[in-house]
Amino acid sequence: MLNTIRNIGIMAHIDAGKTTTTERILYYTGKSHKIGEVDDGEAIMDWMEQEQERGITIQSAATTTYWQRFFKDKNEKFQINIIDTPGHVDFTAEVERSLRVLDGAIAIFDAVRGVEPQTETVWKQAARYGVPCIGYVNKMDRVGADFFHVLEDIKTKLAATPAAVQIPIGKENGFEGIIDLITMEEIRFVGSEGEQVERCPIAAERASLADEWREKLLDTLSGVSDAVTEAYLSGCGIPEALLRAELRRATLSRAVLPVLAGASRRNRGVQPLIDAVVDYLPSPAEAKPAQAFNLKKEEESEIPCDAKGAPIGLVFKIQNDREAGSLCYVRMYSGKITPGTAVFNTGKKKRERVNRILRMHSNKSEPLDELTAGDIGVLIGLKLAQTGDTLGSEGIPLVLEKMRFPEPVISVSIEPATASERERLKDALAILAREDPTFTARENEDTGQLIISGMGELHIDVLVTRILKEFRVEARVGNPQVTYRETVSAVVEKNYQFSRILAGKENAAALTLCIEPLPRGSGNRYVCAVRAPDVPEAVFNAVQRGVMNALSSGIALGYPCIDVGVTLKSLDYAPLTGTEFAFEACASMCFDEAAGAAQPVLLEPVMAVAITSPKDFVGEVMSLLTQRGGQVESLSSGAAADEIKSSAPMAKMFGFMTALRSVSQGRADFTMTFSHFDKRR
Repeated sequence: MLNTIRNIGIMAHIDAGKTTTTERILYYTGKSHKIGEVDDGEAIMDWMEQEQERGITIQSAATTTYWQRFFKDKNEKFQINIIDTPGHVDFTAEVERSLRVLDGAIAIFDAVRGVEPQTETVWKQAARYGVPCIGYVNKMDRVGADFFHVLEDIKTKLAATPAAVQIPIGKENGFEGIIDLITMEEIRFVGSEGEQVERCPIAAERASLADEWREKLLDTLSGVSDAVTEAYLSGCGIPEALLRAELRRATLSRAVLPVLAGASRRNRGVQPLIDAVVDYLPSPAEAKPAQAFNLKKEEESEIPCDAKGAPIGLVFKIQNDREAGSLCYVRMYSGKITPGTAVFNTGKKKRERVNRILRMHSNKSEPLDELTAGDIGVLIGLKLAQTGDTLGSEGIPLVLEKMRFPEPVISVSIEPATASERERLKDALAILAREDPTFTARENEDTGQLIISGMGELHIDVLVTRILKEFRVEARVGNPQVTYRETVSAVVEKNYQFSRILAGKENAAALTLCIEPLPRGSGNRYVCAVRAPDVPEAVFNAVQRGVMNALSSGIALGYPCIDVGVTLKSLDYAPLTGTEFAFEACASMCFDEAAGAAQPVLLEPVMAVAITSPKDFVGEVMSLLTQRGGQVESLSSGAAADEIKSSAPMAKMFGFMTALRSVSQGRADFTMTFSHFDKRR
């Protein structure tokens, strides 16, 4: 039943406890019989060798578990599909494609650090896709933990409306359990693994604090629920069922963020978190209907989540398996797919056969007889599918909204140790590029070098290590290089004539292009301002191809062009000599000459840098940042540390972590994400 399915993600800043919390969820739901610790390299969800060695999540891992919910006189079994996402900014694409297909998410906050930079990033991603969330303040047992400060942080930095449905009993070493503000009970977790949940009345010394926060919860809900307001004003008390129902409704509309507390590492607070997933996050039937574009009718349409409808699914992740080939992770929005059936890849306009369907549990799997609407699974047998492809039927050609990924900003050269290794290296790069949409590989035409590009130093390091260890390709890797861009800074109009005799036939073309700079971040734009009914459409297409190819080839240094507007002003066409080849070549050459005269500018990637530092080292950290061309934009004080937000050119940020640790005695930390391209500083 759709109502008993939950598709959720775990999202947060790195080291907030996402994988640790997921491990506890799997243990308490009976999916695993031993709690795997991240620090020991035994976490089930961190199955990659590099994840175990580095102690971080690199790839989003999917699993399915079941939770027996005993509530009042009801006993229901819920299927929970979980995706544990990375927290490091270099792997933000993994979070992006996970949130695209999820119905709800758990946002985990560090009780000491509060809302961290990557938390803000993933929160914006969730908002973009309209994903309802619940909050979980983890690490309440750590020195400096402050649940109530985190609530204020959520208000300030995320512009969200937090509603505490629990408050902690004690903090730091004195953290004992939680007070449930819905049932007004104290909850403690006993047993060797915290597997037993004990409830008891609220102690007298904590009653006033519980009453105060219960009033705040009711006040928050009254702002978004007339039913709660009426019940509150009646003075007859608010039924627990009404409170849960209205909190659920407010959560689904993203009007309120229910916030819970716990310490996953010490096995406290996780079982109520699983209950909150069931109580407040949507089933596929309640989630916002997926939007698709009907290619036949040329109109937008909504896809109801119906197992009896036409099959429509989205490929949101590709993973290579040595034995099975490509594992295509698919979220079904409508209909169902069974093994042995053919599916139509709408974007590729190709039919492919599904050989097998699997339910994944990290890197292990079990076969499925079918994949139905609202569920997530893996299809085996698809050879052409890529991330973002829509699977459906030829009769109803629907295309789901594609995912958008940031461009790679850092590159390195990679060369095979021997000539015989070159083809193996190219094969490995092709597999990695298919798996990861933020990774690209190309061959430099001038030098013949293979250039790979990614989102940051760690991203490149992980990919290179996979090439060397996983694919066992012997290769040499160059130093990291920044990926630049080019643009123009002046308006130039240019007329160009082209004439060549090839195979005894004259190819001639003449046209006028106007090139102009566009606002930063607006992308390239091509406009055809010519209306000539006697000119074949293929000629106009050839001109556009020539311009677009020239834009990707650069102006002076060969870097791709951005934020350039190109307008076709006039075109001279002769039926006997005006070939597509002539106009494509003419457009490309005309662009090159016009762009060369339009005062070309080299742009470099500018990064948004967020640094968390103890107060004692803020001065040294800011000095280090300005030495590297950084510009401080804001400084905010936190309970445990200060946060510096700044921008800096990426070219000067290589090795910044080592220098930062040196000036802060290893106590400062930072995150760096691509912001925009700008003139070299």
